[in-house]
Amino acid sequence: MGQLSFEDDCLIRELDSRYYGFLDLSNSKNAEIRNLVQQTITNFQNYIANGQVHESKNFSDNKNAIQKFEPSTEAGEHMENTSSQNNDETKPFDKDANERESIIEEKPQDDNYVNALCKLGHLHLLLGEYSEALSAYQKYLRFRENNYWTNHAFIYGIGVAYFKLRCFKWAIKSFQELLYLSPNFTCANEVHLRLGLMLKHCGEFHIAQKHLQLALLYTYPSTFSELQVKFQIAHLYEVQNKHKAAKDGYEFLLNEKNISLELKADVYRQLGWMYHCVECLGEKKEREANALNFLQKSIEADPKSGQSLYLLGRCYAGINKVHDAFLAYRNSVEKSEGNADTWCSIGVLYQQQNQPTDALQAYICAVQLDKDHKAAWTNLGILYESCGQLRDAYACYLNATKQISFQSSLIRKKQVIRIKKDSIGLSKGLSQRITFLEGQLSQAPLPSITSKRRQLCSIEEAWNLPISLEMNSRQQQTAQMLPRQVTKQSPVQGPPPPYPHSQLSQSPIPSKRIKEDGPGQHELTQNNGQTSGPNLKDISESLNQRNFNAMPESNKNSEQSVVDTFDEISNDIYKQNESIKLERLSHDALSNNEDSRHDYIGADNADLSTTFKIQMDSKQLMAAVKLLPIDEPPVHCTILQVNAPPPSPPDCPPQKLTRDQLLPPTPSVHLENKKNAFSPQLQEFCLKHPIAVVRGLAGALKLDLGLFSTKTLVEANPDHSVEVRTQVHQSPDENWDTSQGKRVWACISHRSHTTIAKYAQYQASSFQDSLKDESDKGFPGSQAMSDSDSKDSVSNSNIVLKRKKHKINSKMLRFGTNVDLSDEKKWKPQLTELQKLPAFARVISAANMLSHVGHVILGMNTVQLYMKVPGSRTPGHQENNNFCSININIGPGDCEWFAVPDAYWGGVHNLCEKNNISYLHGSWWPVLEDLYKENIPVYRFIQKPGDLVWVNAGCVHWVQSIGWCNNIAWNVGPLTARQYSLAIERYEWNKVQAFKSIVPMVHLSWNLARNIKVSDTKLFELIKMCLLQTLKNVLHIQEYVKSKGVEIRFNGRGKNEASHYCGQCEVEVFNVLFIKEQEKRHVVHCLSCALKLSPSLQGIVCLEEYRLSELQRVYDSFTLHRTQGLAYTQ
Repeated sequence: MGQLSFEDDCLIRELDSRYYGFLDLSNSKNAEIRNLVQQTITNFQNYIANGQVHESKNFSDNKNAIQKFEPSTEAGEHMENTSSQNNDETKPFDKDANERESIIEEKPQDDNYVNALCKLGHLHLLLGEYSEALSAYQKYLRFRENNYWTNHAFIYGIGVAYFKLRCFKWAIKSFQELLYLSPNFTCANEVHLRLGLMLKHCGEFHIAQKHLQLALLYTYPSTFSELQVKFQIAHLYEVQNKHKAAKDGYEFLLNEKNISLELKADVYRQLGWMYHCVECLGEKKEREANALNFLQKSIEADPKSGQSLYLLGRCYAGINKVHDAFLAYRNSVEKSEGNADTWCSIGVLYQQQNQPTDALQAYICAVQLDKDHKAAWTNLGILYESCGQLRDAYACYLNATKQISFQSSLIRKKQVIRIKKDSIGLSKGLSQRITFLEGQLSQAPLPSITSKRRQLCSIEEAWNLPISLEMNSRQQQTAQMLPRQVTKQSPVQGPPPPYPHSQLSQSPIPSKRIKEDGPGQHELTQNNGQTSGPNLKDISESLNQRNFNAMPESNKNSEQSVVDTFDEISNDIYKQNESIKLERLSHDALSNNEDSRHDYIGADNADLSTTFKIQMDSKQLMAAVKLLPIDEPPVHCTILQVNAPPPSPPDCPPQKLTRDQLLPPTPSVHLENKKNAFSPQLQEFCLKHPIAVVRGLAGALKLDLGLFSTKTLVEANPDHSVEVRTQVHQSPDENWDTSQGKRVWACISHRSHTTIAKYAQYQASSFQDSLKDESDKGFPGSQAMSDSDSKDSVSNSNIVLKRKKHKINSKMLRFGTNVDLSDEKKWKPQLTELQKLPAFARVISAANMLSHVGHVILGMNTVQLYMKVPGSRTPGHQENNNFCSININIGPGDCEWFAVPDAYWGGVHNLCEKNNISYLHGSWWPVLEDLYKENIPVYRFIQKPGDLVWVNAGCVHWVQSIGWCNNIAWNVGPLTARQYSLAIERYEWNKVQAFKSIVPMVHLSWNLARNIKVSDTKLFELIKMCLLQTLKNVLHIQEYVKSKGVEIRFNGRGKNEASHYCGQCEVEVFNVLFIKEQEKRHVVHCLSCALKLSPSLQGIVCLEEYRLSELQRVYDSFTLHRTQGLAYTQ
């Protein structure tokens, strides 16, 4: 390596990914630093190249960590492929990278070499060379797969690289891990903003809003302003159709004095387009006037905004001001932002003005800019057909449907591009047109010299004709502006920020008009006036109305829009801080240099593994904690094993299953008498299977199930609240999207509320209605699914394989769910009856972990009731924190269950991702064939009245009622190492996913230590580790808080007081509570969120729930119980 001066060496050591967005190396004022960075990159590359050999086979076989972040063949391809962990090999982005990837260091133990790879990634990132940065980061990951999580700057850097390359799945995973490991990371505000933008794009609106609001809390230096984040939050409301909240958010921004002109232009543009699109904002005349006014104000604020001019043209076209629309479109093109949408809209106006040649040129411009622009291809086909040129029309329609088909295949295979319902309807209409034209063309005579002259040149001629200089120059300029979109063949384009409804299926055309222009009205039969259905003019108008105005919404469905939106925010900051200096961030905002930071993190973990052990007593623990640094907040607290990697979904077992193994028989047992029910063998049977059915339980225990019948419930508490889910009535093994005509995973339902009495009326009327026409209705095969348990899965599989094509049924039903039976005064007879159950299945039992929580968790340590009509669905899920569950069918009808063993939940999670559904937040109903293709076995069985279903820890399951029935359910936590282990693993993974764990595992663990004696060694070690980690964290936090000069006040805990969760990030807060008044409410915060609000903790009250002496006593008293006799272990 070439020698650097001492100052230069210090500067290079200082630089890492945390400077991304703050240090603009493209600025001439930073030319000296840029040259130094480029020289260092060259030195590193020479150093790395000198020590490389071909990668060994043994090393290449170990790919678990590599697959965590690995890209597919190209950046664009990687962006579209959300399941690239299935790739068998790494394929880099370019040829040079390909050569570099094929060789690795001969001596992987050389830390200098490995650290050089990471530094190389940082430097490429700062230069904006994202593919090269990613390549270097991935090489570094290969050597650090066992401890990469200690290098937070690396995780941030690789996350940014994925974000810039539009690989959103991987960027999200990287950023989530970073926030889990280091909530106070220097650039955490940047991470939250990027997560918010990506999750908004992915349709995860609730969690996106959470991240955007968290981005506002930080006081760290940032590349964005508070108002820019609030603009994104307002837009988030808009894409959810929360128009009033969006309008209020935009208007709030306009009232801010320090709003920039660029942001003001964006806000006016969004408001203008909202008024144009959203009917609920007033009468049409008033809305159009407001739309024009706001768009004109947007142009005044930013005269160079071609997008605002384009939308202004759309508004003028909508009110038939053709001349003004032309002027707006022309001006938009002259701002060098004329894209395919603009040219398509210009073509529409020309066509409406009966200028077919000009319309042809405009459409050609559109499709040359974006070869996948289905609206332009469709309109061009309509134009040709109106001129009698059927062959050219046929070619254009084919191109339009190819794009729709291409995008649909991306949905199925790569899960990135979402196609709107309009597109599906359009594809049906075009398919009918294409079929008709094929018939016409097959009968048409071949063209001859004497044929009538064509009004327009053919599509091939038009494509190659020299078009007007203006159009050609603008086309070239726009193409130069969007090289990446063209390279990755994105079907949609357009600059930021996203238009309203960018992720919804709404159209700017009023909803009534959409219904009038449905797919059924696109049926054409003949041309040139000879029709046996709607005439050509009507059909053209129908297609025009569906497609001329379809693109702005779909535009903003692209990854580029999200990336550009953030770039626009960042660029705005660059303009204000062109001379930003490195020193600004070197001490206050950032920790020391990269190496010292990593050494600190690594040393801390090393200390944990050597110094902090469960064999320590509390005094030793306190002494060790006093040696920890308090100049920075305590590092992330995990209750898993020391130095464990961030939790992630597991790989499925590698064993290839046979067809019979994919359809396993359901474990079941039939109880003859009470003695069988209380035998230890029954509990053992349940605990050793993923799921089990206990038949005849009600009869054996003489349970009075009538106490839970609808009639009894109405008599007891008719006005008791019932949550209602409105769902589509479908066959149990199918889940159809009626708009697309295909099976999907998304299981849509709408929530509302009613009372037991009102739902009982609905349940009874539904039953009466079915009696009238039962010969015509019902599910074929339901009787066949009543076979014995040993045949459950096999017999049902035959139905799946041999079923006839299911007729899509759009009948709606209402499912009464989550009826709370926790009140002992209201439901005393019902709760008393359940005491007849054996101890392991009772709601409250000393052997049930959830009975030791100390407060109510509705639906978990209390009973919930479900009131069902045929077809009521409980979508796929694992129980909260992976606890076991009990479900008893009250009857009179049956329920059908589907279940996947917990070892395969990672595979189900991956399939959810492929189908663009959140595993934790989403509602999904698996397609069985998808599971079988992924080698995932599925139990399938019928639960009859009186049957108890035991769902073991971590089992994935989904349920549908076959008849009219009620069910009761609750959770239990057997005192086993497996149950506790799965619970804390999910507790930690929920943190990564920013998902609230409703079981407070830390609070529960301390209560278990107080209340029980454990003789199972593994269970003891897991609980003791949790106590160790949390007591260490409590002690460290208290030392840190005292160093800030903040008093810790003892508050204690009330009887049955609920556990506390942070009001911002929703993680459990144990013992040390940080309280701040917000909107006249006292809100609990964790230390991380408290520091965001006030880095000095001034203005925040710190409370203590338990005295340290009490925690020390509990910790020291919790020892492994070795005596023989009764112990609550399994």
